[in-house]
Amino acid sequence: MQYTSDVQNMCCVKKGAVHDPAPIPEEGQWVKVKRINQVSGLSHGVGACAPQQGACKLTLNVKDGIIQEALVEVLGCSGMTHSAAMAAEILPGKTLLEALNTDLVCDAINVAMREIFLQFIYGRSQSAFSENGLSVGAGLEDLGKGLRSQVGTMYSTKAKGVRYMEMSEGYVRRVALDDNNEVIGYEYVNLGKMMDAIKAGMEPNEAFTKYTNTYGRFDEAARYIDPRKE
Repeated sequence: MQYTSDVQNMCCVKKGAVHDPAPIPEEGQWVKVKRINQVSGLSHGVGACAPQQGACKLTLNVKDGIIQEALVEVLGCSGMTHSAAMAAEILPGKTLLEALNTDLVCDAINVAMREIFLQFIYGRSQSAFSENGLSVGAGLEDLGKGLRSQVGTMYSTKAKGVRYMEMSEGYVRRVALDDNNEVIGYEYVNLGKMMDAIKAGMEPNEAFTKYTNTYGRFDEAARYIDPRKE
């Protein structure tokens, strides 16, 4: 340690009160975090890339400062999906600090990592008041049945109005309109359940029919449109 001559010539003044870090909630305990290996919990971080063209939702399950589980969900350019694949391979096994200083390929994923780091070190984790935290695998459960991200895709113009394309229930095939051309429902295919049924041996056409359902007053429509073509 090097000191300037001005500092070397100063007299010593003893430090009085001890100002410990404020305790933060972690997995049902209050912890005064001084080292990265004292951080545990499950949390989420959301980030966008520099041109705001894409976004990432990052979920990490951390035990004693080490990432045990990572869920990387991205929305945007096709390159982000490949970056997400790399990030999902890179993250587990790293400490939070290592992960924060690792290039996770995509701006959006890097920003999400920064944001989730802040969640952890300020005690804002989802498992802050859960005794012993959440088991490894809890991040996967966030996806729900079918293990597919919950995605909503809508498009609209002033001239032609709205088009529903993807709901949490699934891929929208048809939109139902009433006599005033207002949306009153839609027909969708639950792709996750359909693919699970096909993998289990069901014929594709049968699975398609079985997992095609409607929402709203679909049967009362005056007309139906394909939101991707009409």
